[in-house]
Amino acid sequence: MLTRLKDGHVVDPANGVDAVGDIYVEDGVVVEAPSDGREAGETIDCKGLIVMAGAIDIHSHIAGGHVNTARLLLPEFHRAFQARPDTTALSRVGWTTEETGLRYAEMGFTTVVEPAMAPSSALHAHLELADIPIIDKATLVVLGNDDFLMSMIRNGESENAIEDYVAWTVSASRALGVKCINAGGSAAFKENVRKFDFDDEVPDYGVTSRRIVKTLQAAVTQLGIPHPLHVHCNNLGVPGDSAASAVATIEAAEGQPLHLAHLQFYGYGTGGERRFSSEGQRLAELVNRTKEVTVDIGQVMFGQTVTISSDELRQFVGRAQASPGKSVIFDHEANGGGVVPMEYKKSSYFNALQWAIGLELFLLIDDPSRVFFTTDHPNGAPFTAYPEIFALLMDRNVRQRWLEALPKSVLAMTTLAEITREYTLDEIATMTRAAPARLLGTPDRGHLGAGAVGDIAVYRPGADKAAMFGRAAYVFKDGTLVVKDGQVVNRTTGRTLTVRPEPDRAMARRLETYFDDRYGLPAKWFEVPEHAIGQGESFRVVACRT
Repeated sequence: MLTRLKDGHVVDPANGVDAVGDIYVEDGVVVEAPSDGREAGETIDCKGLIVMAGAIDIHSHIAGGHVNTARLLLPEFHRAFQARPDTTALSRVGWTTEETGLRYAEMGFTTVVEPAMAPSSALHAHLELADIPIIDKATLVVLGNDDFLMSMIRNGESENAIEDYVAWTVSASRALGVKCINAGGSAAFKENVRKFDFDDEVPDYGVTSRRIVKTLQAAVTQLGIPHPLHVHCNNLGVPGDSAASAVATIEAAEGQPLHLAHLQFYGYGTGGERRFSSEGQRLAELVNRTKEVTVDIGQVMFGQTVTISSDELRQFVGRAQASPGKSVIFDHEANGGGVVPMEYKKSSYFNALQWAIGLELFLLIDDPSRVFFTTDHPNGAPFTAYPEIFALLMDRNVRQRWLEALPKSVLAMTTLAEITREYTLDEIATMTRAAPARLLGTPDRGHLGAGAVGDIAVYRPGADKAAMFGRAAYVFKDGTLVVKDGQVVNRTTGRTLTVRPEPDRAMARRLETYFDDRYGLPAKWFEVPEHAIGQGESFRVVACRT
């Protein structure tokens, strides 16, 4: 059936459109207006409404072992544990896979990337993602602390061999890209190392974090995987050291694409009496100068949440700050990880400055196509805080009201009050639609041109931007109406996006021997087969660049 979205204010920066017009959808994709006078089978009046492509979240922890460990550690955060009023702090933190899809869709998001999938747990992660309704999903597979890779680098193996290993891992796990988390840091932690910098060597391997990152960056680029290497830097959250690590990593890009995750958690200096200050302006200026680098923010918002990370070293150190006072640190063959509850308090100097640093980065990085909208869900805040962040970016008066409620000592340590920039609708659409689609290598989404998937979000404009983006007027997924007036009206099934670079067969044979020797298991146990999900065509392959 041909559907017409009539007379909406179309904001589609990928195609240079910011004007009133019509959008047509047929058979799940956006099409040109009929040239033969054919009438639409359904017309939706969008006069006075804002029409955008479905939003894309490139970094949100929504599935996998860490997420489930958090659920087990914090059952009191979940509806299944006990009835509780919607107004409690915990009502915004815990939900099921079902609710994850529904809540994203209600805000107009139609594609979400889980950024930290362990290769050994890929099948479980994909099965859990399949339980999330409506939205399309993708994963980034984690490399950089695994014995096989570090041994290859230590032994001076060829670039081609390393590329084959990366290609096999990405294809076998059905990932969309590669994530590197504190490269070498978890391996060093196993040798009782408690601080690990970019140029420190991993004991027993003799390879530095820098060398691991550069090796993976080269492999990802050479294989044509569209999304650049996605890097979680060293020293996350450590005042002074975190900023130094981010600077060193950005400078190491050296003209090749590189993406830095949750930059806010690296924006910490050691100035002031409390030895905690903002490096937001310094990092923003460096990002502005380094065009090959993209970043996402990891914005902190106030309230209860839980931090989940494969950065085993940093989570071990951070467990002393757990609120409530319980945590889980676990180890396995590569990264391991940790789950540490966290409550960010508006009255806390440190938490308030974290909040301000994230906004500084958003507002001081000039190009909205190189800075991405995330809270590192749930680490900085649950993704349900997104509407409030949109309001903070688009309205400096809203920012000022929030600033006035913070400790006065924070104001002296941030430039936020002096920043007058307000994001436009076009910039919001760039940051959450056009740019993520380009970064992920998915040209079929993030825009409203002919041939795009029929993922469309329609909003009622108003002065209250949080209300506007919190409850979409209409959301279409693959051309099907799934949300009306902020409520899900149709539960559809999304797909998982993946790239399939082809490794040399010799690498597959070599890994067969490795897995048998190391684990006593065949390599196929670590592969996600085509039929794994059991929902028809569950995977959509994204082409590698040639």
